[in-house]
Amino acid sequence: MSELSQAHCEACQADAPKVTEKEMAGLMNKVSDWDIETRDGVLQLEKMYRFRNFQDALTFTNRVGDIAEAEGHHPALLTEWGKVTVTWWTHKIKGLHRNDFIMAARTDEVLNS
Repeated sequence: MSELSQAHCEACQADAPKVTEKEMAGLMNKVSDWDIETRDGVLQLEKMYRFRNFQDALTFTNRVGDIAEAEGHHPALLTEWGKVTVTWWTHKIKGLHRNDFIMAARTDEVLNS
């Protein structure tokens, strides 16, 4: 378990600060194979996971949903045959917060558990 994945999300308000470029660079080093995507001007953290079949992909999706619900921080999940795309960002601030990186690290751990 990484230090990041053991952290808990903090409640975010609309005026919460987004991660800075420097913070983002450091956090990206802690979550492997995640990409930063920009959609409608909003930075998002995204990763695609591959699976042998739809059932494995669905099981993973449900497990990610469980950790999201436990933290009160919810991603976009696209479940397809053999793959799941997970996208984290903080809706209230329309960008990336440390919470998103915490949940990315936890998502990776779901795959490895």
